[in-house]
Amino acid sequence: MTAPTTSPRTAASPPSTPAARVSLKSPTGGGLLDGAWWPRSRDLTVELPALAAVLDPLWGRITRVAVNPMLWSVVPRGVTVGDRVLKIGWFTPELDPHKLLLLSYGTGRWDLLVIPPETDDASAARLMDAARATGGTPLSATDLVAAETARLRGAAVGDRPQSSEESWEYEGGATSTHAVRTPAGR
Repeated sequence: MTAPTTSPRTAASPPSTPAARVSLKSPTGGGLLDGAWWPRSRDLTVELPALAAVLDPLWGRITRVAVNPMLWSVVPRGVTVGDRVLKIGWFTPELDPHKLLLLSYGTGRWDLLVIPPETDDASAARLMDAARATGGTPLSATDLVAAETARLRGAAVGDRPQSSEESWEYEGGATSTHAVRTPAGR
């Protein structure tokens, strides 16, 4: 009987992961979004460690992430980040598909626009600027992506009337002259 032997191997260093493509607004920026993230793929196990590496020093240790599974092929329950596991939850109707919700225990919550990985550089730059704009954008993450798609197609942006719920949300509870009114009894 022979015992298996192992020869010493030189440990190959893991390929370096490129830094996450993130654009953040100042803490006093206000609005619906705290910035934007442009992942290189739709693989959360690959993308989230790089994002956490950028955000942990700025916002405190990110402990939980929530996504809408519509844009992600697989949503794992957790992703290893260094010596810990970053917990991931998913919500279909409650969370905008183009938004990533991040929680840091005892520190806070942040909402990032998720720019689709296949977006071209110029469009991604415009989306990052829009999400980072001070004073905040009154548009949701999906509305920002839709507006950029419409801009690329040459359609007018912002011509869509707001629903009464959108008007209420974006006008701080006040009604808007642009709101679509539904007939009484509906």
